[in-house]
Amino acid sequence: MKTQPQAGKGARLSDGRDIPDIPVRKRKSVLYNLGKFKVLYLMFLPGILFLLVNNYMPMFGVLIAFKNVNYADGIWGSPWSGWDNFKYLFSTSDAWEITRNTLAYNTVFIALNLFVGVGLAILLNEVKNKAMSKLYQSLMLLPYFLSMIVVSYLVLAFLGKDSGFMNSTILQLFGGQPIDWYSEPKYWPYILPLVNTWKNIGYYAVIYLAAVVGIDEEYYEAAVLDGASKWHQIRFITVPFLVPLIVIMTLLQIGRIFYADFSLFYQVPLESGALFPVTNVLDTYVYRTFLIGGDIGMSSAAGLYQAVVGFVLVLVSNTIVRRMDKDNALF
Repeated sequence: MKTQPQAGKGARLSDGRDIPDIPVRKRKSVLYNLGKFKVLYLMFLPGILFLLVNNYMPMFGVLIAFKNVNYADGIWGSPWSGWDNFKYLFSTSDAWEITRNTLAYNTVFIALNLFVGVGLAILLNEVKNKAMSKLYQSLMLLPYFLSMIVVSYLVLAFLGKDSGFMNSTILQLFGGQPIDWYSEPKYWPYILPLVNTWKNIGYYAVIYLAAVVGIDEEYYEAAVLDGASKWHQIRFITVPFLVPLIVIMTLLQIGRIFYADFSLFYQVPLESGALFPVTNVLDTYVYRTFLIGGDIGMSSAAGLYQAVVGFVLVLVSNTIVRRMDKDNALF
């Protein structure tokens, strides 16, 4: 059996004719892509500049975490302190307390944002009256835009010792005794998650609602024809379609699990010293101990610690998700 000669320079067919050269498709060069998509790159440029100026240039301040900064010598001239700032941060007696509070509260916040947010999104999707649906969305989203200062005074109006709604109305109605809420630490592990959920849940509900609305109605119509109940439609259609978004939102929150909402833990408890054991988190501790004292080196060390741990947690969580289902991973 005769083998056909391969195409190329000087190659011939069996009858003596030359095989025409087959041109190889040229790879598109970088300059070609820049020229072809220059308008898109120009649109992309402001975002890149914003990212560089606001996210990467300030990373120069990481040096402060490893220096004993004094204002006379400046950042460059200040002596290096090595890991001393980090050692002091973890050698304090409050290190375990603030780490426990930060992780515990943020874990509860993530769980509540997920379950309550998804639940409200599904309920809003069932409201067939568009005007009422928009009204409910607006009412839920309104607290998200309130300043935490305003929220702290709203909480005070409920929990004030003398004229608070709980003491003056609710407890009296049921024959209870007034409670000094701002001196009782045992109540605040429940109060703070409630306040955080009330303030932020509208934001998460709207995000999940946007994904629910995007699900093709044909899936639900087919399920109804098969005799699926509303619960089965939610369980086998709505929730599976929401899983990729749920994973992304959860991973993003895990990345900030070592960051606490400073205003929530500082303003809402009204800086009550009696509540420090259950309201003192890493951010408030850094503010009280280092920033007020003027030690910006230790403050920077705490911030760098939060960022590095958050970055590692995102990588680990994303790796776990990728091994379970590659399509649901963040990257």
